[in-house]
Amino acid sequence: MNSHIIKIAILDMYNGEPNQGMRCIIDILNRFNHIVRFKIFDIRGKSEFPEIKNYDIYISSGGPGNPLEGDGNWDLKYYAFIDLLTAWNKEKEVKKHMLFICHSFQMACKHFGLAEITKRNDTSFGVMTIHKTKDGLTDPLFEGLSDPFYAIDSRDYQVVQPKLSTFAKKGAKIISLEKIRDHVQYERAIMAVRFTDYFVGTQFHPEADPISFIANLRNTETRERIKKMKGEKKFRNMLEDLLDNEKIYRTNETLIPNFLRIAINDLIKTKKILSN
Repeated sequence: MNSHIIKIAILDMYNGEPNQGMRCIIDILNRFNHIVRFKIFDIRGKSEFPEIKNYDIYISSGGPGNPLEGDGNWDLKYYAFIDLLTAWNKEKEVKKHMLFICHSFQMACKHFGLAEITKRNDTSFGVMTIHKTKDGLTDPLFEGLSDPFYAIDSRDYQVVQPKLSTFAKKGAKIISLEKIRDHVQYERAIMAVRFTDYFVGTQFHPEADPISFIANLRNTETRERIKKMKGEKKFRNMLEDLLDNEKIYRTNETLIPNFLRIAINDLIKTKKILSN
């Protein structure tokens, strides 16, 4: 690799379980293959972590299980890694950008003490309507997305009860919230947070594409579980949403590419790594 290439570390949090998330992340990164190279690190399975100085951008994936639990090894190293990146950004001129997705997002919210992580009353799985907050309306991560916009959601846990004094102290901002549900009394979950100028995370899966979701439906048990959860009509509506160019396709084509462009442009500005 030469100095003109942006190096990205993908932190794989899936613990070896079959998933579509990694395929989708790699597919998006391959759209930038003229300027980026990436390497995958198995965080939970092998406790692999990148050398911070060797990579410019970090993407931490979703994953299965309870975000409040670890094995006392990889999870503590993961939190320490976040702290090292935070310290780097405070001390160095060239910043490290990081995107936290789903499971990683929940862990980051816990680590920064921003909110409570609780188990949902039932599983959220499917096409979710997501609303921008006032701060989200101007956040460059969402540029090009409507309000509301749509994404694939897949989770048993949620980030709720924000500690607003901690948000203010750390300069963090809630930039999107769960869909409005007038018929139930549950608190709307936090769907995205701007932790710092360089760290951002989403509860939903911005990498997901219709192919990834349909792959799950090939499993008869999964398909029937979703039908039972949503009902036949909502299930069919969800399938229609998958094919709408302004919904899942739009988010897949917009959000992570925005994150990458923001990070790459910041690197160019501060380090001028693409100049001759």
